[in-house]
Amino acid sequence: MSGRYELSDPPDALQLAFGVATVPAFEPNGDIRPTQSALIVRQTYASDARAADPSAREFALARWGLVPPWAKDIRFGLRCINARAETIDRLPAYRVAFRHRRCLVPANAYFEWSGDPARRVKWRVELPDAPLFALAGLWERWVDGASGATMDSYTIITCKAGAAIAEIHGRMPVILDGSRYEDWLEGRGTPRELLVPYAAPLRLTRVAALDSDSELVAPA
Repeated sequence: MSGRYELSDPPDALQLAFGVATVPAFEPNGDIRPTQSALIVRQTYASDARAADPSAREFALARWGLVPPWAKDIRFGLRCINARAETIDRLPAYRVAFRHRRCLVPANAYFEWSGDPARRVKWRVELPDAPLFALAGLWERWVDGASGATMDSYTIITCKAGAAIAEIHGRMPVILDGSRYEDWLEGRGTPRELLVPYAAPLRLTRVAALDSDSELVAPA
């Protein structure tokens, strides 16, 4: 499970990377955790789909842990932090969002753990040639039946890990190539074909360790 990631770049870097003019106020966070709010990039939302420009993007703040519209309360999101690519089009919590509400999850790095539970090692995983990148995600809008308040939430999609990451964990978040952002958001072609291990090199660094622990690896 991918349960921590970092987004610490300033708004101007986010605007440039994702081609969106306005970034809502947010706090840079080196350790984003489930149930916290963070930025996502999605197609501009409109309650009337006919009024939406399918090529327009926006940043939005959303809660990590997807809550589908039919969930009784937001605690449902605790079981929907990650969505497995293999079943994303079949499970009730994700299948509608997969068809209609895909998003990008901006990140500077994500974190994974390896080793014995009693002596786990924390790893920082990043792209050596792209300090800001995007994870594939889904989002949903939930309405509180009691108060009528709305809340947007999201999940991060995971796939089987490439060879290098598999040494520390069996799965990894889907990292999208920058040239395929529009394909994912707009559903061009077959979105499922994008849900594969990242093919370019990744850098793994043991957190709070010496620089010699930094290693450049290329997933298979």
